[in-house]
Amino acid sequence: MSQPSTPANEVQAEAAAPGRKKALALVAAAVVLGGIGYGAYYALVASHFEHTDNAYVQANVVQITPQVGGTVVAIAADDTDKVKAGQVLVRLDPADARVALDQAEAQLAQTVREVRTLFANNGSLQAQVALRQADVTRAQTELARAQDDVNRRSPLLASGAVGKEEFNHASAQLAAARSAVAAAESALVAAREQLGSNQSLTDGTTVAQHPNVARAAARVRETYLAFQRAALLAPVDGHVAKRSVQVGQRVQAGSPVMALVTLDQPWVDANFKESQLQRIRIGQPATLTADVYGQKVTYHGKVVGLGAGTGAAFSLLPAQNATGNWIKVVQRVPVRLSLDAAEVRAHPLRVGLSMEVEVDVAQQDGPVLAQVPREHAVAQTTVFDALQKDADAQVRRIIDANLGRAQGAAAARAAAVATPRRGA
Repeated sequence: MSQPSTPANEVQAEAAAPGRKKALALVAAAVVLGGIGYGAYYALVASHFEHTDNAYVQANVVQITPQVGGTVVAIAADDTDKVKAGQVLVRLDPADARVALDQAEAQLAQTVREVRTLFANNGSLQAQVALRQADVTRAQTELARAQDDVNRRSPLLASGAVGKEEFNHASAQLAAARSAVAAAESALVAAREQLGSNQSLTDGTTVAQHPNVARAAARVRETYLAFQRAALLAPVDGHVAKRSVQVGQRVQAGSPVMALVTLDQPWVDANFKESQLQRIRIGQPATLTADVYGQKVTYHGKVVGLGAGTGAAFSLLPAQNATGNWIKVVQRVPVRLSLDAAEVRAHPLRVGLSMEVEVDVAQQDGPVLAQVPREHAVAQTTVFDALQKDADAQVRRIIDANLGRAQGAAAARAAAVATPRRGA
């Protein structure tokens, strides 16, 4: 049962009403000012940035795989180790490769000497041709003399000045001379054919460039490279990860034994929602923070490219949206951001670390996709170039050692002329 109002209560309510109205007015004004302030902040600042925490550090992960099979005899690098390009990581047993190389080198040396014999035979065969030519000339002279004897005796046979027996003897000598000429001419033809056959094996080439020598040299290069590849080299600078090989293990060519991560050149793949891509352009600046360092460390980078498709499109099992019940899922597209190298050196990152990315999208003059082809290689190494050069040098040493003094000196002079001097 409510109590009846009294004049005192009515006076107090009337006195409190102005204060309540004033407080409500202040609250309303604060809300309006907050809305105006947030609107101004969004229009002037927040609308110029796109943010995501779905971003991760990436880097080149080089799989170290043997190029030849073999048994592991030594492991020169372990997980977390820093290695330099060209450093030996794993050694395989080189015994089998050494035997094959020795056989190939011996075969090359034998081939060089056999080809030298072919070139030397040209001179002896030319002498044989000259000898057979002299035999033909001598036989033709004998034939002419026998023919003259028959011609002189033929008129005298009827008068009885020359006996029949003597004439028959001269005729027999003429027939023998003709046979000798035919035999000498046949021998000359055979000598010329033999010379031509031998010259066909040597024309247009030298001992060092002969096809037989080239084939044997290729075998030496093949076995030399196999022997040198028993040592697995680091193709680039990096840190070792995922070492799976053990001493005594038999590894096959192409099987991964460890990974090499190039942590000095990382980048960030930020997976923005498709609704955020409208204003993201290549070249826009970005600020990034890593969970491992927190907000105390800020990285600076820029957008260097946008993915050609969503992550779901390139997944192992892509979505089949045309079958069954369909639920729309917001897709994400990877956006690659480069990082400042000096900041990375000061605060190293690891592959897979989480990042928070904020891209300044105020600048809208950049392209959405790359417009020109890349001019330089993404990554390259010169570690393996020396192997081919060393193999060529080994082949040249074997050939020069088996050419003989005169030909070896001539080959050395030709190489000196063909090779420019240092500093020339």
